[in-house]
Amino acid sequence: MSLKILSVTLGMCQTNCYFVYKEGSNKGIFIDPADNGKMLYDKLKSKGLEISAIFITHGHFDHITGADELRKLSGAKIYAPLEDKELLEDPGQNLSGNWAEPVTLDADEYFGDGNEYEIEGMKFKTILTPGHTKGSSCFYFEEDKQLFSGDTLFYESIGRTDFPTGSHSQLVRNLKEKLLTLPADVEVHSGHGPSSDIGHEKDYNPFAG
Repeated sequence: MSLKILSVTLGMCQTNCYFVYKEGSNKGIFIDPADNGKMLYDKLKSKGLEISAIFITHGHFDHITGADELRKLSGAKIYAPLEDKELLEDPGQNLSGNWAEPVTLDADEYFGDGNEYEIEGMKFKTILTPGHTKGSSCFYFEEDKQLFSGDTLFYESIGRTDFPTGSHSQLVRNLKEKLLTLPADVEVHSGHGPSSDIGHEKDYNPFAG
């Protein structure tokens, strides 16, 4: 059965939010609930879909603002990068204190690099890619050839590195060593902007050289 992906773009930063599930199932994983958790919950419920887990790629406010409300409504656990725990708990570092209403988030479970999960028939692993933030992570569904890259890898670009815990050199190194070494036909779904694939990014991303 193939992987199904529903996406919606929300919030002041136009963040891509994803609901991922197997064809034939009505239960799945929500990635980066950017805003308005109730709207996201109601929209999925209207389609007969249920959230079994919530995964966060990194601790910035524009990827977590809807998470707590979505957890309360769905009963799903929140999984987040351990290296971004400090950002999640600090409105100054997660940027919500500067750009929006202060937001903090306590995850139910924290993951590191290379953690493997099997949820609702979907197998995937976490890839820690520090650079945008210290804990920036991607989720790789190897069997389905899908990568959710958060703000590490964009279409022909990469995430900003001038925020707290950011590092340009780390991001570029992780891009080259951890992401662009994946098969060329892996589809890339990023936190902002259009989707891409690894082959295209190897050929056209200016940071790939």
